[in-house]
Amino acid sequence: MKEIVLNNKKNGGVMLVLWAVLYLAVIPMIIWGGMTFDDETAANAMRVVGMALTIIGTIWAAIGWIPFLGLKILKPKEALVLTLFGKYVGTLKEEGFYYVNPFCTAVNPAASTKLRQSGDVAGAGAGFALAASEAGTKTEVSVSGVNKRISLKIMTLNNNRQKINDCLGNPVEIGIAVMWQVTDTAKAVFNVDNYKEYLSLQCDSALRNVVRLYPYDVAPNVDTTGDGVADDGSLRGSSEVVAARIRDEIQQKVQEAGIEILEARITYLAYAPEIAAVMLQRQQASAIVDARKMIVDGAVGMVEMALDRLNEKQVVDLDEERKAAMVSNLLVVLCGNRDAQPVVNSGSLY
Repeated sequence: MKEIVLNNKKNGGVMLVLWAVLYLAVIPMIIWGGMTFDDETAANAMRVVGMALTIIGTIWAAIGWIPFLGLKILKPKEALVLTLFGKYVGTLKEEGFYYVNPFCTAVNPAASTKLRQSGDVAGAGAGFALAASEAGTKTEVSVSGVNKRISLKIMTLNNNRQKINDCLGNPVEIGIAVMWQVTDTAKAVFNVDNYKEYLSLQCDSALRNVVRLYPYDVAPNVDTTGDGVADDGSLRGSSEVVAARIRDEIQQKVQEAGIEILEARITYLAYAPEIAAVMLQRQQASAIVDARKMIVDGAVGMVEMALDRLNEKQVVDLDEERKAAMVSNLLVVLCGNRDAQPVVNSGSLY
């Protein structure tokens, strides 16, 4: 389906004046026709003309409002897809006052669908909102006062958080925000049943497909790029790369729906509640091991430096047994969790 933009219909003001004048002309036509028909002194021909004008005026008064249905007003960043007896005739995309065939019908299957935290065009009339609680759709349906206009603004889709297993099988909760806009109204209306629900479903699917390729944290021997070489990609450390891959996959799916994905961002990322405490302990243990390793490396260097300086300055001559005792004491002091409490020996060492 190829989009046809109607740019030569911006004559709404002229047509409004014309049809208003013709509709108001009915009043003197009916009055004059009725007076002529009731005038018994008038010629028969004039009475026939009067009767005809009365009939025509009455019929025009009954159906003369139909041409006014062809008047369309569009605000900036709005579009209207028009069909005539089921055939697509074109799209009004620029702001202005238009006049089209009054029998044209505006089509927008997603007019009553409101995505969460999006900038959809508001409904024209009053009505009540009916929330749809279907899993995965996350929509709100407005009943009555449906506006058939299609918003061309940049909108935000913030789907519910999803629980997904990463590449290591750990369940994580993740949420994304997707910035999108309609670029081809014909594809959006005719290629899919409801382009908003279609977009929401494709966002959920793409999120699952990409998250399953990454571990939550950096893990060894994990290939996230698909080139056969292990890398250090992760959901927590490579959020920009993950978001870009999610955006690209969504774009591939919604291309035929006339939608452009401008950006995708990860808004929430955490381990699932059932393993969050365990993974926190694991992270704490890893941090403690790394800290201890650094402390031991530093302590060994300090002990080595102390022995070298004592030997260089010839402060004291220590045999191997005394060196071992000194090394042991220094390591206990340097690697201990608490401050050392030395014992002062006032007597001989022997």
